[in-house]
Amino acid sequence: MRAMTADALTRAKRIVVKTGSALMAESGRPRHAWLASLAADIAACRKRGQEVILVSSGAVALGRAALGSAGTARLDQKQAAAAIGQPRLMAALAEAFAPHDVTVGQALLTLSDTETRRRWLNARATLETLLEAGIVPVINENDTVATDEIRYGDNDRLAARVAQMMGADLLVLLSDIDGLYTADPRSNPDAQHIDRLDALTPEHDAMATGANTAAGVGSGGMVTKLAAARIAHGAGCSTVITLGNRDHPLLALEDGARATLIAAHVTPARAREAWLAGHLQPEGFIRVDEGAAKALKGGASLLAVGVTGVEGGFDKGAAVAVKAPDGKVIAKGVTAYSAAEIQRIAGRQSEETESILGYRGRPAIVHRDDMVRT
Repeated sequence: MRAMTADALTRAKRIVVKTGSALMAESGRPRHAWLASLAADIAACRKRGQEVILVSSGAVALGRAALGSAGTARLDQKQAAAAIGQPRLMAALAEAFAPHDVTVGQALLTLSDTETRRRWLNARATLETLLEAGIVPVINENDTVATDEIRYGDNDRLAARVAQMMGADLLVLLSDIDGLYTADPRSNPDAQHIDRLDALTPEHDAMATGANTAAGVGSGGMVTKLAAARIAHGAGCSTVITLGNRDHPLLALEDGARATLIAAHVTPARAREAWLAGHLQPEGFIRVDEGAAKALKGGASLLAVGVTGVEGGFDKGAAVAVKAPDGKVIAKGVTAYSAAEIQRIAGRQSEETESILGYRGRPAIVHRDDMVRT
């Protein structure tokens, strides 16, 4: 069974790895040796052609001591600590990856960045650009500006949303326990480790409640990890929960270390198609010519050159339907341009967009990854 977990890791094309505060920091300082081992693991993944995104806690833990107080109970105190800790966190990560000639790039997100379609598109485009440039994106919640109402509060669910947004194949949650048990193994000697799950049920939630953890500097536990796994599972992304507090935690998985694999049974692409088909209610319509209609049916993105008109008013990031010349709806998707912008660039080549709109937009009006054919 553990071989299946190792296989899931080595076969994944895109991986999101989440680390907690207790792994990143100790006594207000970065855990440099552990970070070096994690960086070596991620570098090894990249050498075999895998893309890796790191979702990292630790900014508040690293900045807390500088405030002269051990406590960060208030939101403003946490935000101040994060402002101090973020550059320290990135400096420690840059140092860890430097021996492998790997550059890291920071991206700070809030709940609304992964829930609002327009921000979702912008965030995804930024992360895709970093990956294309061979850079490891390091993501954390933007604690310095987020309010209680727009915070995730734990990076497990943020990591799952990133995995969903980026079409990742695997989410690895590095924890202080090596997976899900039927009960808390520290207090119940009869607790049984669960190697693999194909679905999550309320019974598993009850197990997680009994095995919930609190390491002292983090905000997550097994309950939040299962909530994250549900998000990932719905997006066609498998999840691995494993012990992070050991050197080379990813290499340990490859070598058969104990973990819980929550396996997805559809690909991220198929899961996304199903979501687009079932959840998007069009806010407007884009009309296309015969050539564009044929290209869309063949799996292409929608380019401005094939657009003949727009119906309705909508903003960038809106759900739209695409109409063939006969008026039949042939696709639905998320637009990268507003209705007014599309009217201005309709029928024009993609390279003309900048001169017409005054900024260099995305090549496609609706990218094929944000589209489902009907």
